[in-house]
Amino acid sequence: MTEVFASIGECMIELSAAGEGLYRRGFAGDTFNTAWTVRGLTDPGRVSVRYLTAVGDDAVSGEMVRFFETAGIDASFVRVQPGRTAGLYMISLDGAERSFTYWRDMSAAKMLAADPDALARSLEGVTTAYLSGITLAILAPEHRRTLLGALGTLKAAGARIAFDPNVRLRLWPSLDDLREALVAGYSAATVALPTYPDEKDLFDDQSIEDAARRIAGYGLREFVLKDGPEPCLVMADGAMSRVPATVVDAPVDTTGAGDAFAAAFLLAWVAGAPPGRAAAAGTAQA
Repeated sequence: MTEVFASIGECMIELSAAGEGLYRRGFAGDTFNTAWTVRGLTDPGRVSVRYLTAVGDDAVSGEMVRFFETAGIDASFVRVQPGRTAGLYMISLDGAERSFTYWRDMSAAKMLAADPDALARSLEGVTTAYLSGITLAILAPEHRRTLLGALGTLKAAGARIAFDPNVRLRLWPSLDDLREALVAGYSAATVALPTYPDEKDLFDDQSIEDAARRIAGYGLREFVLKDGPEPCLVMADGAMSRVPATVVDAPVDTTGAGDAFAAAFLLAWVAGAPPGRAAAAGTAQA
């Protein structure tokens, strides 16, 4: 049976410096980057990759959808929101560290869960769904509840739900809203890929083990707590273990590394690898 992997979130127009006042345009976003990497790492006959988002009715949004299709990603459930556009961001690069300036007030992706019936149809046949904290952040609270409810129904039917918190403080009106959404995301998930420094700052965990015990308390049996260059902590059925991080002398893109980790981890995990071995695949890809 073909695995159907659905990545849910926002793909944006990306502008990066091309020299002499010129900019190169691309399309990117955390959940789309993961979908792209999953597509590149696996046989389309084994895993069908679906991207679930909403785009505008402008010309560039149309180009974005064609970009999905050319990459071999199923865009048949992408919704068009009249009067809205694709979000846009510009990259500033300092060595391997990237910073971003965003224009997303009219982003169509904010409406990806506005129609519960359309959302339910887009999830039909999905065996693994992936979303991030950014996915939750861009949605109005009622749409966030709609999405998590639909994923809960999907999970109850036997599908796997993967959640990467991917914390971006600027996207949230308050820390309380962020914490509430993360807990809801964990509670909806089958597996999660949090980052320990973010968890420590938000929940005042005293150690990575404390963070793991807290996250397990939300009902998650399997997750990986990433910790930068330090070994990540893997939780599987109540047992903790460590997986060393891959040491890179000169990182190329520290932001994109998380998306690559998620893709490789999920492919291994979906194929039946235990979380520890899947985490090793993720660190190797990142």
